[in-house]
Amino acid sequence: MSTLSDIQKEVVVWRGLEKKVAEIKELLTLLSEGDDELRTEIESELHSVARTLDELEFRLAFAGPYDKNNAILAIHAGAGGTESQDWADMLMRMYLRWAERRGYRAEVLDVSPGEEAGIKSATISITGPYAYGYLKSEHGVHRLIRLSPFDYDHARHTSFALMEVMPEVAEDTGEVQIGPDDLHIEVYKSSGAGGQNVQKTSTAVRITHIPTGLVVTCQDQRSQLQNKAAAMKILRSRLLRLRMAEQAEERAHLKGVRISAGWSNQIRSYILHPYRMVKDHRTSYETSDTEAVLDGELDGFINAYLRQNMEAAPKQGG
Repeated sequence: MSTLSDIQKEVVVWRGLEKKVAEIKELLTLLSEGDDELRTEIESELHSVARTLDELEFRLAFAGPYDKNNAILAIHAGAGGTESQDWADMLMRMYLRWAERRGYRAEVLDVSPGEEAGIKSATISITGPYAYGYLKSEHGVHRLIRLSPFDYDHARHTSFALMEVMPEVAEDTGEVQIGPDDLHIEVYKSSGAGGQNVQKTSTAVRITHIPTGLVVTCQDQRSQLQNKAAAMKILRSRLLRLRMAEQAEERAHLKGVRISAGWSNQIRSYILHPYRMVKDHRTSYETSDTEAVLDGELDGFINAYLRQNMEAAPKQGG
């Protein structure tokens, strides 16, 4: 029923566009020389049709099987201690602000704080239409170059953080099969800042997927049950992402293409010194407004990536 509803909405849009084009044709038959008012009306309608067609063309960027899904983001600080952990924290804020700008719901499922500042890792759920379709462009390594606020000499430092983007999958879809004997589940006391913040009961959950060795932890929810549900959500997404990566690697092998994975795959640089610029290494899209980007203004980068992939798709299929 959900699929049928989506198709019906698509049909309504195209039928409406078809009707508008027919109306423009009718207006053209009535157009006479010197009728500037009607000419202006026709031009306005044509611009409206062109904008709608452009929007519909952009939707082709969301042709993937999971593009309509919600997204799970996992941020990991790279080597470099406090510098990279602070950078990971900046990235988490950036994506939370991006979600807020789009009206998406963002929930921090799990956070591992850094020793002095920032975070070692974080897992975030982003809920909204086409959340994964948009955010899949952010998967990879993000590099920051700046004068260190943690260095006594304020020397220039380069920090790295890895962003994983996974589609969220519902438990009842059957897309990811997890047997009851595939899991090893442990519960433990959540870590905290000390004092009253330390959990006195075992609410944190660690789930190990035995066949793959994947380990997922969750401790930021209020109860053990909620932590287990969140951990299972993350695990299903990780397993789906693993399957997608294996399929992509197999397709690339058949085409003779080498896929860079993990920490070798740097997608974007954020330069705050000696000049200010954010540049995407895949599309060459760049901006000098680094503050806006770090405040969640990412649509320019995301749209450039999606349009590039959309334009390249026919060549790949040929």
